[in-house]
Amino acid sequence: MPITNHVLISSDQSRLKLTATNLEIAINCWIGAQIEEEGAIAIPAGLLTDFVSSLPGERIDISVANQTMELKCARFEARINGQKADEFPPIPEIGEGITTKVDAHLLRSAIAQVVFAAATDDSRPVLTGSYAQFSADKLTLAAADGFRLAVHNLPLATPVAEEVSIIIPARSLRELDRLLRDQEDPVELTINPQRSQVLFRLKNVEVVSQLIQGTFPNYNQLIPQSYTTRVVVKVEEFLRATRTASIFARDGSGIVRLLMTQGREISPGKVVITARAEEVGDNLGEIEAMIEGDEARIAFNSKYLMDVFEVLKDEQVSLEITNPSSPGVFRPIGDDDWIQVIMPMFVQW
Repeated sequence: MPITNHVLISSDQSRLKLTATNLEIAINCWIGAQIEEEGAIAIPAGLLTDFVSSLPGERIDISVANQTMELKCARFEARINGQKADEFPPIPEIGEGITTKVDAHLLRSAIAQVVFAAATDDSRPVLTGSYAQFSADKLTLAAADGFRLAVHNLPLATPVAEEVSIIIPARSLRELDRLLRDQEDPVELTINPQRSQVLFRLKNVEVVSQLIQGTFPNYNQLIPQSYTTRVVVKVEEFLRATRTASIFARDGSGIVRLLMTQGREISPGKVVITARAEEVGDNLGEIEAMIEGDEARIAFNSKYLMDVFEVLKDEQVSLEITNPSSPGVFRPIGDDDWIQVIMPMFVQW
């Protein structure tokens, strides 16, 4: 629908309302304005954005006549042809349903530490979203793409009356994350009675998203409950060594090998991180680590490792390993609300 390339601009009492949608997600935004006459028009979003972004930070005067919007700012002016407002797709209104509130900063942190693990292809639609379970005063977000799993728990500011689970498209959560940057107040969240849409209400913005229908995998079964080796490393050091190894891993199927060895007497243990590509070369990095249990080795996709460590705000993280063919479990030290599971790569040692 070409009209979805437009933004609907309309007067709403003493404010200007901007609405955009791609039929999966819709965003309403209100800004202060002096309204002299009520009206509405749909304007090409890209053209409007580029022109307004180029203007000085002064007042913009807007007038609409014959489906044309005229904008004047300082010594600049433009006329943009639009379409009738009634041709714009109707935006769903969610009035009733399950409603709760969640801290904006906690929600943004949870989205950042989960949504990257969602699948990017549509072969299994439920995996392109993030599973959200609301239970009493807790929200659990989870995402998986078949090779990795991320789970994050956070408290609800307002408990829910009944337990409910939904799957929110990852694209919608990424847009919400962008809008949460300036949000200080709690975010109000409403799920409609049909469990087909969810509304996020911010200070001057509303986000309405369609929900993905289907059954999300039982992710608890994917988390190993025991380990034979536990390694604690500094996030900054491990990320630096992994980035260095990824330079060589690019030409070697993205494989990064980890070798964990115990220290002798009072010296700490170490993790040796290597990567090699037959036609390019190889590299080796070494970082100190606290190692509990047996010496171990395991290989991971370098991108998956960096995705984990780039969103961590903690200083240290633990890696739990059972054997080279079992998933590796990452847990931030001092934070029991987040967990990441990554499937290993099978390599010849």
